[in-house]
Amino acid sequence: MDTPTLIIGGPGRTPVAQVAPATKPPGSAKPRSAEMHPGPGFRLRFDIERPDRALIRRFERFDSPSISDKLNRLFTMSTAIQLQTDPAHRILGPAVTVKVFPGDNLMVHKSLDIARPGDVLVVDASGSSLSAVLGHLVAAKACHRGIAGVIIDGLVRDLPAINALGDLPVFARGIPPIGPLHRGPGEVNYPISAGGIVVNPGDLIAGDLHGVVVIPRDVAPTILQRLEIRAAIE
Repeated sequence: MDTPTLIIGGPGRTPVAQVAPATKPPGSAKPRSAEMHPGPGFRLRFDIERPDRALIRRFERFDSPSISDKLNRLFTMSTAIQLQTDPAHRILGPAVTVKVFPGDNLMVHKSLDIARPGDVLVVDASGSSLSAVLGHLVAAKACHRGIAGVIIDGLVRDLPAINALGDLPVFARGIPPIGPLHRGPGEVNYPISAGGIVVNPGDLIAGDLHGVVVIPRDVAPTILQRLEIRAAIE
């Protein structure tokens, strides 16, 4: 049975879904500390603002070091988050942000029902080394949905099968054999922290073999202008 959702919103408000966690079966002896409640920790935001597509395409000619320089070196993720797939892979697109409980990927699944083609999933797994939060099945669904790539502040597994899918860049901290849980909590399209950088929904993500840079959406036009002026001079 599908998990019930409560849609809240109204005129001038962004639609938000609060996902109700499954209720305990009769006679369950789980401690009260194991209970989960709707609200913070079970929220989905469906509509976010994204940079203009034409602007995003103009960023394609610039690598992450060039972009980082124009951001005064302040918006580059930790070097622990590295490209795990083909070294030639590059990633560029607006962020769909995902916050998960360490070792759980319920909201990664949910995010694929919200993301649009060309989006980048940025998953805040708190740098956990417990288990992977992305594997072959989720990666296959991401490819089917046209996702531009995945950034994980955590782990990924099934890498040979993910590479066989083709063009899905994946960045993560490492590769374990242990798979995730699917219980929650988690949130989609709320501010997160990944690789030491705050990422807001709709921020522009650029990544390559050098690393991952976060371009805040509101300054993306200015950063692009600086890059193009510098390129013309050089």
